[in-house]
Amino acid sequence: MDLYGHINVDEMYREIKKQFSSISLATMYKNIIAMSEASLIKEVKVPQQKSKFEIVKSPHGHLLCNSCGNFVDIEMDIEKIVEDVTKKSHYKMLETSLVFCGVCPSCA
Repeated sequence: MDLYGHINVDEMYREIKKQFSSISLATMYKNIIAMSEASLIKEVKVPQQKSKFEIVKSPHGHLLCNSCGNFVDIEMDIEKIVEDVTKKSHYKMLETSLVFCGVCPSCA
C-alpha cells in the first residue's frame, strides 16, 4: 500500500496474489476489516469509483482528477472545516472524508 498511497480492493488483491498465490478474497477482506478496526488503514469513499484504502495518517483531504483518475492527498486543516460545519449544522461529526473532484494540471 505504501507504494500506491491509495488502493482499492481489486488492486490490493492482485498485488497480494503475486506474493501469496493461495490467499482468498475472503481472507483479504477479513484482514482489511481487522486493520480498519485497529485504525491502521482507513477507507476513503471516492465518487463514482470503488472505495480506496490508505494507511492512517494526519487528517487531510483528497484530490481526484475526473479525467485520468489520479487520486492524491492534499494537506489542509480538516479540523477547522469540521469545526465550522459543526457550528453551522449542530451535528456531532463522527467521521470526515473530503474529496475534491476536478482536472489535474497534467490533463488540463
